[in-house]
Amino acid sequence: MGKPVVMGTRLSVEFVLEMLAGGIAEEAILQDYPQLIRADILACVAYAVDLVKSERAGSRAFGTRSLA
Repeated sequence: MGKPVVMGTRLSVEFVLEMLAGGIAEEAILQDYPQLIRADILACVAYAVDLVKSERAGSRAFGTRSLA
């Protein structure tokens, strides 16, 4: 048990998502981590979507914009 990783690598899904959230372009990630393919990155995003869908959170707002 531990953090989920990208199949066939030792890279955690969290690490890939943090790079994307930090503004690192998909192309740069693929260049820096040649063991990844585009489908791996999309699978990480899909994993995050599934987690968010399963949350029973109240109305939370994320991002940098004001909701006012």
